[in-house]
Amino acid sequence: MTEEIIIKSTDDLDEAARRFASLMGDYTIFAFYGPMGAGKTTFINALSRQLGVEDDPTSSPSFSIINEYRSNSTAELIYHFDCYRLESIDDAFEIGVEDYFDCGAVCLIEWPERIDEILPDDTVKVKIEVNPDDQSRKLTIDFPEI
Repeated sequence: MTEEIIIKSTDDLDEAARRFASLMGDYTIFAFYGPMGAGKTTFINALSRQLGVEDDPTSSPSFSIINEYRSNSTAELIYHFDCYRLESIDDAFEIGVEDYFDCGAVCLIEWPERIDEILPDDTVKVKIEVNPDDQSRKLTIDFPEI
């Protein structure tokens, strides 16, 4: 199944995140693909707020690679990965990505290209594209069959 969400401006971000959250179902691993500056971190922050994270997760986990948030509404953990600095699959194994993927918590992954070969089969792939004419964003969400 494939869904699309158009974000015309930052004013539409919360509604887009609300719609995305309503589509998440029982999926837990979400891989966000898009060029630098496409808005991956911005969207993940809006989505985290929709999932009940009240602390302001305004930064990408570029230096720590993984940020951990807790939903205030459900008390569930949410992991935000930024794989940009990973140089190899071995780096991903060293930080224990498989344990995170297997724990049942929501995992939101930026730069998943770095670890594509070890992403679980049930990973939801989200492509973020920037329209150069009006700077709007299109999210194409590909849900695997589970």
